[in-house]
Amino acid sequence: MAGRERSRSRPPQSVVARERRSHVEQVRGHRFVAGWGPKRSATVVPAPLRYWQYRPGGPVALGLAVAVAVAWPAVFGWIAGWPAAREEVPLALAAGIALYVLSTGRVTVSDHGVSFDVAGRRTDEATVLPSVLVREVRAGRAPGEWSRPTRRGGWWPGRTRVAVQYLADDGEHALTVWARDPDAFAAALDVPLAR
Repeated sequence: MAGRERSRSRPPQSVVARERRSHVEQVRGHRFVAGWGPKRSATVVPAPLRYWQYRPGGPVALGLAVAVAVAWPAVFGWIAGWPAAREEVPLALAAGIALYVLSTGRVTVSDHGVSFDVAGRRTDEATVLPSVLVREVRAGRAPGEWSRPTRRGGWWPGRTRVAVQYLADDGEHALTVWARDPDAFAAALDVPLAR
């Protein structure tokens, strides 16, 4: 896919707002587990998602999960002794794992934009990056002349870092994401992948 030509000027705000709303409508019609298809409650079958992948919880979620798994038995051990702490270990581990799993996010590219969703939360229009604002998608680190990118998830085995340059109200910005298929990610945004 050659991708569409991108002008360096920002599209009108009405176009950006419409694209954000359209993205939210399309994503809301799908379940968080994207392979399960559209929600049963969807009154209109939404268009298929162009690209999606899961992102593991970040370091804060991991830290909280470990803290719960360690602190829970420690408190029981301090109050009731070691036998009570041992009984609580399986429950504490399950709580820590559940906390981490529930902080898993999803990178979702629709026909209109990209969002970084978390299970159980609705996609907020303000957090959607419309495709019309994306200027360049590059495999690897962001070039030095780009603004400092915000990170959207950390390294994960089998994934490649992808840098995305986009227009914002106050100029050009960048973000990085670890994609399982950089070519498909760029194609979903209608921008050729630069290497």
